[in-house]
Amino acid sequence: MIVEVSALRREFVVRRKVGRMRRARDIVAAVDGVSFDIEAGSCVGYIGANGAGKSTTIKMLTGILVPTSGRVRVCGLDPVRQRTTLARRVGAVFGQRSQLWWDLPLRESFGLLGAIHRLADREWRDRMDECVALLEMAPFLDTPVRQLSLGQRMRGEVTAALLHSPELLVLDEPTIGLDIVSKERLRGFLVRERTERGTTVLLTTHDLPDIERLCERILVVDHGRLAYDGTLPGLVSRVGAMRVLVADLAEPGPPLDDIPGTTLQAVEADGLRQHLAFRAEETTAAAVVAAVSARVVLRDLSISEPAIEDVVRKIYEG
Repeated sequence: MIVEVSALRREFVVRRKVGRMRRARDIVAAVDGVSFDIEAGSCVGYIGANGAGKSTTIKMLTGILVPTSGRVRVCGLDPVRQRTTLARRVGAVFGQRSQLWWDLPLRESFGLLGAIHRLADREWRDRMDECVALLEMAPFLDTPVRQLSLGQRMRGEVTAALLHSPELLVLDEPTIGLDIVSKERLRGFLVRERTERGTTVLLTTHDLPDIERLCERILVVDHGRLAYDGTLPGLVSRVGAMRVLVADLAEPGPPLDDIPGTTLQAVEADGLRQHLAFRAEETTAAAVVAAVSARVVLRDLSISEPAIEDVVRKIYEG
């Protein structure tokens, strides 16, 4: 396992005003007994609402924060006691923090990072050239960081995190504020990085399409506790989310309210379009389509998957 977390807890002291002259001290657990393992080469999404404990967990994994209790190992190392050694094996991108030099061109920032990681000149240059080509950074490689757009800077941040070829890449909100094109370019690069180099990725994000595109496993944290550990389809099944078959009929027909395993949600245009909801664990799309086709003549159809935002919201509400 590249990450091993057992009963991890981190407490903070919060002071509040009591009366006019007194203050009380409250102990708040930002992370409360979280346990999980991550296998090498996998991509895991770590998601939760603001204040759920995501960033606190990441800071303990990278040695920035000391756990109040529990056990954590990353790449077989203690993140606090062996932080310097761990830094050579882990790369991190924090959406709200930069590891680039504001007034220097990207190329010079990469050179400084190569020196910090004690990489041979040829080694960091070859890695930089690879990332520059894949992320299309050549046009702004000699531009000072302060003059880059957010999308350009984030591509530089990811390259900086990968310059020393880490075993684990930690991404904390890497696509925040990016436009659609920049997001998709970054997602495609991360897929290729993991496929070709076997890099393990731990991703925290509010941008749920990142999870759908990149992760085969997700961890949902709520109020510092792990609320779910499994696949996205498993999460959908757990909260009872439904798929919807939208059937366009060749001619108006009666409501299809008796198709086995479905619930009629809506009828439009005098019956020309009908929406049938069903649960994946109770029936299949093929069975629903066959039953509908036996009753009416279909002109077109589509199946809409449950919105992941709705699925996660139901976990929080539960």
